[in-house]
Amino acid sequence: MQRGDERVLGRDARGPIRADEIDTVPWAHGGKDAVVEFATDELTAICPVTGQPDFYDLKLTYRPRERLLESKAMKLYLWGFREKGAFAEDLAATLLDDLVAACDPVEMTVDLTQQVRGGLKIRTVVRHTG
Repeated sequence: MQRGDERVLGRDARGPIRADEIDTVPWAHGGKDAVVEFATDELTAICPVTGQPDFYDLKLTYRPRERLLESKAMKLYLWGFREKGAFAEDLAATLLDDLVAACDPVEMTVDLTQQVRGGLKIRTVVRHTG
């Protein structure tokens, strides 16, 4: 979690943030078997070979331990991929690594589907347990 003066929540943020800037908030219900889900169809990245934009549907589910991902920070973090080159499989693994590092969940699943381009739809599912 960011210190109060470095947090995204509550301040005017006009651009993407890095993974190490993702805000989290305390989860005081660690004994609950809760599942949190984020979903968006607005994630984009650039094909590292052609430079063309790729459009993704993202479904992120996690079981929190002591920290929750803050939604504004998530939006700004995801925004940061618009100008980055990444293959779908690498993007899914990067999202998982960054988000697990941010909130240390009991488990997390990133389910990422690249929309059809060149006749193919690519779906990558990566999981963390621990």
